[in-house]
Amino acid sequence: MFGFLGDIGSAIMTPLYYAVSAVLIAWHNVVDRIPGISDGWVWVLSIVGLTVTIRTLLIPLFVKQIKSSRNMQLLQPQIRELQKKYAHDREKLTQEQMKLWKETGTNPFASCLPILAQMPVFFALFRVIDQAAKAKPDSLETGVRGFFNVDYVRSLQDATIFNAKIADTFQSTDLLEVRILAAALVVIMCATQFTTQRQLMSKNMPADALSGPYAQQQKMLLYILPFVFAISGVLFPVGVLVYWVTTNLWTMGQQFYVIRNNPAPGTPAFKAKQDRDKKHGKNVVEDPLKDLETPQEKPKPRQQPKKQTRDQRKKKGGQR
Repeated sequence: MFGFLGDIGSAIMTPLYYAVSAVLIAWHNVVDRIPGISDGWVWVLSIVGLTVTIRTLLIPLFVKQIKSSRNMQLLQPQIRELQKKYAHDREKLTQEQMKLWKETGTNPFASCLPILAQMPVFFALFRVIDQAAKAKPDSLETGVRGFFNVDYVRSLQDATIFNAKIADTFQSTDLLEVRILAAALVVIMCATQFTTQRQLMSKNMPADALSGPYAQQQKMLLYILPFVFAISGVLFPVGVLVYWVTTNLWTMGQQFYVIRNNPAPGTPAFKAKQDRDKKHGKNVVEDPLKDLETPQEKPKPRQQPKKQTRDQRKKKGGQR
C-alpha cells in the first residue's frame, strides 16, 4: 500500500521537480552573466527569481481572492439575516448560505487558493535543494532532480553566502555562520508573517468580524503560527528559507497595496481611503455597507411584577 502511495506521490511531484528546476536553471543562466558575482549569490538570486515568477503567475488567483473577499463583506448583512432566521436549524442555514454564495458567484474558500497553489512548489524546491545537499561526492547523480545535472548539484552544494552553504540547515551543521544566517532568515520569515496577518486583521476586516469564536481562533493563530514556523524553519535549507522570506515579503507588499488602494467595505482601511480621496479632491466612493449595518437591539430586561400587600390582594379579590 505504501509503495502504491509512494508511486502516486512521485507521479505528482516529478513534473514539479522539472518545472521548479527549469525556472531555477533559467534564472541561474541569466544571473550568472553578471560579472563578479559568486556562485552563492547566483543561486540566491535564482531562488528570488523563482519566487517572483511563481507569484507573478499567481496574480490571477490573488485577484480572484480579493473579489471573493469583497463579495463576502457585501453579503454579511444577508448572512446575518439568515443566521437569525435559521438560528435553530444549522443544516438549513448551511444550505441557504451555499445557495446565496452560488447565486452571487462567491467562493468563501478562494482566500486559500494562493497558499494551496504555492505549497507544491515549496515542497518541490525543498526536495531539489535537499537532495542536492545530501548527495555524496562519489555519487552526485543521486542528487539530480528534474532538469538538474551533476554540475548543477555540485555547484549548489558548494554555493555559499556569508560563509554559509545555502544547502545546509540550522539543524544539520554546527557551523556558526550557517546557524546565524538560518536563524536570521527564520526571524524575518516569522516577523513578516505576523505583520501581514496583523495588518489584515487591524485594517481590512470589519468590526463585527473581529468578534466571536472564529475571530478568537484567528487571533490565537496570529501569535501561535510564528512559533510553529520558527520550530519548523530549523529543518529547512537556507535556500528554501530564502524562498519563504521572499514570498512573505511579496505577500506583505501586495497586501499593503490592496489595503491602501482597494480595501474591503466596512473596514478602517475603507474609511481611511475615503478620507485620502476627499483630501486630494478625488471622487469619494460611498461605503456600500454603511446603510446596511444596523445596530443589534439589546434584549429588554424582564419586568418583575410589583409586590402587593395582603390588604391590596384582598381588596383586588373583592372587586372581582
